[in-house]
Amino acid sequence: MLIEIRGVGFVNKGAELMLHAILEKIKSRFPKARFVMAPSLNVSPYEKRAELSLYQKVTYEKLGLDLGDFFVSLVPKKRRKMYGLVRQKEVDIVLDAAGFAHGDQWGVKNTKKLFKFSQKLKRNNAKLILLPQAFGPFEKREIKETMKELLRNCDLVFAREEVSFNYLTSFTSQKNIFNMPDFTNLVKAKEVEDFDFEKNDFCIIPNYKMVSKSWINSSDNNYIKLISESIKYLREKGKNPFILVHEGKKDFVLAEEIANKVGGINIFKEEDPLKVKGIIKQSHGVIGSRFHSLVSSLSQATPALGTSWSHKYQMLFKDYDFEEGILTLDSSVDDIRRKVDILIDENSKEKLVLKLENKSKYLKELSNQMWEKVFKEIETKA
Repeated sequence: MLIEIRGVGFVNKGAELMLHAILEKIKSRFPKARFVMAPSLNVSPYEKRAELSLYQKVTYEKLGLDLGDFFVSLVPKKRRKMYGLVRQKEVDIVLDAAGFAHGDQWGVKNTKKLFKFSQKLKRNNAKLILLPQAFGPFEKREIKETMKELLRNCDLVFAREEVSFNYLTSFTSQKNIFNMPDFTNLVKAKEVEDFDFEKNDFCIIPNYKMVSKSWINSSDNNYIKLISESIKYLREKGKNPFILVHEGKKDFVLAEEIANKVGGINIFKEEDPLKVKGIIKQSHGVIGSRFHSLVSSLSQATPALGTSWSHKYQMLFKDYDFEEGILTLDSSVDDIRRKVDILIDENSKEKLVLKLENKSKYLKELSNQMWEKVFKEIETKA
């Protein structure tokens, strides 16, 4: 069985964590399955794919034609296998793990592209499963109609929270759409021994989207002010905040801007996503703006506050019964300090940790149920 994984990569640690989660779970049920990814010079370079024994899907689209697939078709199948090369028609299952790619914010391009791809899969009798991700809104007619057509070609669809689920089911009555949480909550973190958690005990994870999204009705500087004020107060309370970069260059540049604003702060970048999750686990608390950094925090009962540029953040905190944990860009200094106190005051922190532990158990069980549905769908193809 050959399984293609889409929507993941190695720059964003959340996307890489999803890749590890998929490989871990599928191999546990289908140990002989082979996995393939399409190449990308920046997002999924060959060296990274090779480390995980991923086959290479040969594709190069030009003028509506897949020239890469055509040329590799001229190579005998035995030779292709020897070099780890795969044609699209050889793929049995496609697992799409794009965290958030379909909705009015993104325009219709992503949805059209996946719809055309889904048509090709149907012709090849391959299955398409959309793993838990955010969707919507779909106010624009073209994207709504395209999404409706795409859903008809999907064998399973998982929205990872109630709002996304409602967006999808508002214009389709399909019975193969389910509301299930983000599945990286099942991935175990690596213990991190070469990190000084005494000098760096409170984790700050920035996101350049907080200052780049045009639909955020605030000046760009408000986000930096929010994070800077949080760092300042943490220091006043005896904590040692540090910045952990969860994505690439843009997040690092933002981290440096924040560092300049607060008179210096340690900035760390860890390549191993399982160690990133380990650093989050061993921190006293987190203020995060990357979605999967917050999943890693809350699912491990590490107290966290989050900022938001999309409904997916509010719904994540709702899943953990901690809706108060969202920091808005117009938060007052008093509001910021009050919410930080929830994470560092011993009594409130203890109650919060207990709540997060209980919610995490429930959400992990839902993730296991999601995988059982995926396994059953794969078994119909095996």
